[in-house]
Amino acid sequence: MVDMSSYAAFLVAALVLCVTPGPDMMFIVAMGGRGGPRTGVLAAFGVACAMFVHTVAAALGLSALFLALPTLYHVLRWAGAAYLLYLAVKAFRDRAVPVEEGAAAGPGRRRAFWQGAVTNLLNPKVILFNVAFLPQFVDPGLGHVREQFLVFGLTITVMGFGVDGSIGLLSGKLSALLRRSRRIARGLNIFSGTVFTGLAVRLAASPK
Repeated sequence: MVDMSSYAAFLVAALVLCVTPGPDMMFIVAMGGRGGPRTGVLAAFGVACAMFVHTVAAALGLSALFLALPTLYHVLRWAGAAYLLYLAVKAFRDRAVPVEEGAAAGPGRRRAFWQGAVTNLLNPKVILFNVAFLPQFVDPGLGHVREQFLVFGLTITVMGFGVDGSIGLLSGKLSALLRRSRRIARGLNIFSGTVFTGLAVRLAASPK
């Protein structure tokens, strides 16, 4: 169903994309910094699940709507920027206290998953990425085009979760040590809020 030479080329390209720092990775670092290792990993899992939803949408042809309806693209772009600003305000207003070992910090773990998923789903650039990137490796001559989309999409989703989950785990472990200081805990929240604000501005200021 998938040409193995194309799949090998896809693995190399996907790995490069996954290890290259981007908005999702910065978001996960910020979430791990606020809530600890499990929060960082669950935020990465939320992003990964959203990525697979984008893949399914691309396989079904739904993502092509953004090429035909630019207004829909901009609506989603502004919604994503507004949501990131909402997260930034919450982070700035979080008056954290030193965290005892084993205690929860920052956003709840279930909430971290949904925040990661929503942030990714509301980023139209991810949708357009799937439209532009995945078809390069799909061979219509082999048939089963949708299945090929899903194979490539599932592969990059798993690979991305492996990289982002590790980043979230490491950033969370570091923050868990630092959060024992009230001043550093507050600084981490400010850092997270700054990251969320920067991602919002980046998404709002780049319409294409």
